[in-house]
Amino acid sequence: MKLNVVKARTGSLWVRQGIRNFWRQPLALSGLFLLFMVLASMTSLLSYGGSFLGLMFIPAASLGLMAAAREADLARFPMPSMLIVGFRQGAAQSKSMVLLGFLYALLFCFVLAMSSVFDSGEFARTYMGGGSIAEESLLSDGPQLEAAVFSMLMYIPLSTLFWHAPALMHWHAQPLAKSIFFSFMACWANWRAFAVFGLTWVSIFLTTSLLLSLVSMLFGDGQLTFTLMLPASIMLAAMFFSSTYYSFRDCFISEPLIA
Repeated sequence: MKLNVVKARTGSLWVRQGIRNFWRQPLALSGLFLLFMVLASMTSLLSYGGSFLGLMFIPAASLGLMAAAREADLARFPMPSMLIVGFRQGAAQSKSMVLLGFLYALLFCFVLAMSSVFDSGEFARTYMGGGSIAEESLLSDGPQLEAAVFSMLMYIPLSTLFWHAPALMHWHAQPLAKSIFFSFMACWANWRAFAVFGLTWVSIFLTTSLLLSLVSMLFGDGQLTFTLMLPASIMLAAMFFSSTYYSFRDCFISEPLIA
């Protein structure tokens, strides 16, 4: 396995590849993302540590969605079992995946804890409590908005540690520490491509939201935007995770060890 440095415009290529791949299996990939959301929501309902357990599942789920995208890319139907593919390669990998999830959840909670400096922990308590954070609340509450922006900015370097790590553990049999290290190095060596990748997806999400709002205004139905936004968000999220597979594939020069 060797790190590959790509050009900045490759970031937009990943987006196009992910969208094109999604339409090979739109129902399966959308359904898998919806299943992930349902499982995460059910976990967050647990009385003690539910939100933390939900966060622990994110690295494994991201691998599952990436593996499902790979199945679609290979003209195969991604089964629901793809979502737990990280736990199907033996006890050693399952243990590493659990440890990876624990580290992710721990660092994520640390970021939320640091954001408490701005709003005395209101944003962190709302997020971990499973409550919805209204846009009006963020706009009217300066400290909570500052906490949200701080958390988002701090999440960017955090995400580089775990972006490729689950896939490196699963497909390249890398140990936990090396997977995190190589994930970090690959993201920062290709930061220009990932910047284009991120900005392109932000533009797509914002444009979709704007178009749905215009459709709602055209029909004079203020609730139509929210009705249409749910399936649109699920599809866009599935496309996003499909595109992450191509970012992983292009950042490393080597064929995966595991099919």
